[in-house]
Amino acid sequence: MASAQPLGDAVPPEAVEKLQRRLARETSARKEAERILEQKSLELFALNRSLARLNATLEQRVDERTLERDRERHRALEQAHRDPLTGLANRLMFCKHVQQAACRAAEGSTIAALHLDLDGFKGVNDALGHPVGDELLCAVSARLRHGVREGDLVARTGGDEFVVVQMDAPQPRSAMDLAERLIRAIQAPFSIQSHQILIGASIGLATAPTGLAEAGSLLRDADIALHVAKAEGRGTWRAFRPEMNLQMQARRRLEVALRCAVAEKLFDVFYQPLLQAGTGHLAGFEALLRWTDAERGSVPPAEFIPLAEETSLIKPLGAWVLERACCDAAKWPLPLKVAVNLSPVQFAKGGLVEDVRRALAASGLPAARLELEITESVLLQNSEDTVRALTELRELGASISMDDFGTGYSSLSYLRSFPFDKIKIDQSFVRTLAGDRGSLEIIRAIVALGHALNMKVLAEGVETIDQLAALTSEGCDELQGYLFSKPVALNEAWRTIADDQRRRSGLRNEWPSRPASPAAPPAPATLRRSRHRPAQECRPTSAAGRPPPVR
Repeated sequence: MASAQPLGDAVPPEAVEKLQRRLARETSARKEAERILEQKSLELFALNRSLARLNATLEQRVDERTLERDRERHRALEQAHRDPLTGLANRLMFCKHVQQAACRAAEGSTIAALHLDLDGFKGVNDALGHPVGDELLCAVSARLRHGVREGDLVARTGGDEFVVVQMDAPQPRSAMDLAERLIRAIQAPFSIQSHQILIGASIGLATAPTGLAEAGSLLRDADIALHVAKAEGRGTWRAFRPEMNLQMQARRRLEVALRCAVAEKLFDVFYQPLLQAGTGHLAGFEALLRWTDAERGSVPPAEFIPLAEETSLIKPLGAWVLERACCDAAKWPLPLKVAVNLSPVQFAKGGLVEDVRRALAASGLPAARLELEITESVLLQNSEDTVRALTELRELGASISMDDFGTGYSSLSYLRSFPFDKIKIDQSFVRTLAGDRGSLEIIRAIVALGHALNMKVLAEGVETIDQLAALTSEGCDELQGYLFSKPVALNEAWRTIADDQRRRSGLRNEWPSRPASPAAPPAPATLRRSRHRPAQECRPTSAAGRPPPVR
């Protein structure tokens, strides 16, 4: 058995030292690893905390953005259903309101829609500017909201158009009462930016069973009734009736036909003589527009002239009448003149002076032989601009007449604001001469006023010898009416001119040299022909006493 070796002899010192160094390195590496692990753990913890904070921030921002988007969506929906100027509901909200009402309606209930249009708003906008117009719309909206019940809806559906929806009320009485109240409310003066503004309102109303109500149909019916209210004088209301729809369809067909006729110039100009009161000599003719439609036949001017004005077709139509009348009159012997009626719309649309200048240039007619007739309503629109246009027309050399004087507003300030060349006494006074002493006094005053202002005075609508005698005695300068001749075509007007030329040459002298008694004087040629026509041909074709001219 071998004996044991000493330990020092078994493990050399170098190996021990090497082992110790190795052990030290491993210990140091382990500590470094532990340090790094601890550091990374701290960093990971910090990162987790940052991620948690970031996640919380993101969640908060998502919540805020969701809330903001909800608010934006609500605002967008509100804007989609609200008028931005007045804050009222708009057309979309009106339709939605009617639809919701139909869904929750009680059996047997009725819904009413009142379609309101402002009268005179455009004039305010044009004269005072859009900022004043906008404030006026807001003031109107406030009055409408104040005039309805809490459950009623007020909507603005157009520039100066509003709709009021009334439910849960006995109809149509409640809607009629509301229409009356709203019209009175709008007629009260408005104070806008130191301006006192007076406007009016016209209303069309329609009702329907709430459960069957459809917004489009309800608004259409109310709109039709509104057109009727405006056509019957404005400042009033009308309830829809089924026959109104048929009338509106007929009106639309007439408008289509009128547009085609204007485009193709399918009109005629007739002429009614103007006679000198003292001698009976022909002074000229008034040009009167006539339209014969292929389907309708002769269309009364009282039907198509207002439609032409409403659709602004009167501007090209009026320009055509001016040129046609000037071309015809240029061929007449001197000093015969032609009188052409002007519509208020021709002044409002502008370009009238240029239309007259073009007509005179195209025809070669001296401006002194052109007489332009306006009614007092022309001066109501924008007096300053209108007087400026009239002054320019006078500077061209044309004469200006005020037609239908004594009716309407008849403000003497108009005669002072513009020096008219002639006043035309409305035929309503001439027609009642025989039985109304007041008519004679009014005619006497108008003649005196006209002569004092150096204006000629013409009486229109003369139909009897008695009227002729009275008007001549009162000093009228010129006469016009069915007693002498109805409006005639151009070829017949030439026959009247030939008769007048023969009378002037002394071959015929049939006009009384002094006021005549009813049984006395023989009539002039034009008068005699008119009296021998069948009675129905000599009568006026309208309630005004003669076919209405271009207005």
